[in-house]
Amino acid sequence: MDRAAPRRTHPASYAAFDILARAGRDTRRLPYDERRGLLEQLSSAWRPPLNLSPVTSNRDIAAEWFEIYGAAGIEGLVVKGGAQTYPAGLRGWLKVKRRTTLDVVCGAVIGTRSAPQEVVAGLPVGGALRIVGRTAPLSPSGRRALAPWLVPPAGTHPWPSTVTTTMLGRFGAARGEIDLTLVEPIVVEVIADAAWDGSSFRHLLRFVRPRPDAEASSVPVPKPDR
Repeated sequence: MDRAAPRRTHPASYAAFDILARAGRDTRRLPYDERRGLLEQLSSAWRPPLNLSPVTSNRDIAAEWFEIYGAAGIEGLVVKGGAQTYPAGLRGWLKVKRRTTLDVVCGAVIGTRSAPQEVVAGLPVGGALRIVGRTAPLSPSGRRALAPWLVPPAGTHPWPSTVTTTMLGRFGAARGEIDLTLVEPIVVEVIADAAWDGSSFRHLLRFVRPRPDAEASSVPVPKPDR
């Protein structure tokens, strides 16, 4: 039977959700239900801030968690099979994340203005337009929709033309520098998961559409996850 557990972004407390070894014994080949039993035995002596992550095999309860835990900083659920071993190095679990549509400012692109590959997203944080993340590679239709609205900056741009990949998040193919094609800031609509830490998005955004009707200076900054 499948088990679902809340997936946190950056918890105020620490929640253990699986066990890989106990007393020198590798437990990764045990079924998840057996690993969970071992973890529950260990957790009987724990005290906050260390906690045992809740788990359920009830679909209705999992759906309720998905709805109510978002306000507590839970970005979604992780679903595991009760008979599943630990898939070391593999993506063997199903992650169900909360996503929301919001506006960001496209202040630059990776690629060219006529053929943008990714949007470099900004938000007015602390009174200045800050780089807060990037989108996943644009689809052909996304490139066609965005390109007509990309024009050279009208004045001094707040961003440099070269940045480190760490400024764009943890999704760079390699550590180093990357060239940006600066543009006159334009509002774009994106899909983001619930992973905003107050200064950047921790996961890639998904481009939806340009919003030339909106003012870049009026784009609100999301509230940080709790």
